[in-house]
Amino acid sequence: MHILDLDFPGWQGWLSKHNQPSYRAKQIMQWLYKHGTTDPDQMHNISKQCQQLIAQELKQNLPKIVSQHTASDGTKKWLIQLSTGQHLETVYIPENKRGTLCVSSQVGCALACSFCATGLMGLNKNLKTHEIIAQVWLAHAAIKPDKITNIVFMGMGEPLMNEPALYPALNILLDDFGFGLAKSKVTVSTSGIVPAIRRLKDNSECALALSLHAPNDDLRDQLVPINKKYPIAELIKACKEYTQDSKRHILIEYLMLKNVNDQQSHAKQLINIASQFRCKVNLIPYNSVPGIDYVASDDASVYAFQSKLKSAGIITTVRKQRGDPIAAACGQLAGMAKDKTNKKIVGD
Repeated sequence: MHILDLDFPGWQGWLSKHNQPSYRAKQIMQWLYKHGTTDPDQMHNISKQCQQLIAQELKQNLPKIVSQHTASDGTKKWLIQLSTGQHLETVYIPENKRGTLCVSSQVGCALACSFCATGLMGLNKNLKTHEIIAQVWLAHAAIKPDKITNIVFMGMGEPLMNEPALYPALNILLDDFGFGLAKSKVTVSTSGIVPAIRRLKDNSECALALSLHAPNDDLRDQLVPINKKYPIAELIKACKEYTQDSKRHILIEYLMLKNVNDQQSHAKQLINIASQFRCKVNLIPYNSVPGIDYVASDDASVYAFQSKLKSAGIITTVRKQRGDPIAAACGQLAGMAKDKTNKKIVGD
């Protein structure tokens, strides 16, 4: 087990197992996330016995940043090497008083969305909790004195297909003894794993984004193949349950693809979906991916689509394009993991 695998309840359980006082959990987490050290010898207010137990039983090594690329707009993309030798990508997007970190939950992805570079890789590995948290830990050190104010699970992988690692990671991000982020500032994005959406509601107070990208089943089956298992009607039902009896809303992510899903008829179908539960819509300009033939919708189509939704009372924004010159934008992350054919895919 790694020292960054444990959330607050996890530390309490570990300490109890070793006959150590439970208040050490707060102290240890403050060293890890406030002081930024994984070295037990530096945890001066913890007993020598407890320091030795941590050193003996828990790994302290961290993944390594092996390359960094910075775009003209300040967006940074890091290629991170895991202890297994595999690689993932993490992106930092600075904007005014906000700094958003886009983290990965898997190396590769099994969902094979037809527009996504990560989907070309297939699933290589589920990240462990410490490999998720290490992305935040490393980025925090790399951008000082700037700060990370928002975390989005919109990097490589489908977070809700890695629940055992995801929930402790969310706890650490939200915990006052961890990174102390507000629940509205941590967003999990999913392509629509219906049973896991229901479990997420029960296990975390984080925000939820739905990568919808198509307003009908025939089209979504092509763009997001998991739709064949969890069609839009089931998604709508899960989204209603997620937002009922709470102030939660869902962010619908909608990639704009020229002559594919950007017509006024598609906007009308999306209005029908979005009007059924508390949500906002974010229209995403498509970022080109080598080997994939989709083309971005032109600006006129994007803003006409937005106007149609707004006229129906749907809060609708258009995402700014960030990181495209360094292949750090939505759908472009590929890293250097090997896909199922053993072919190396290089993302930078």
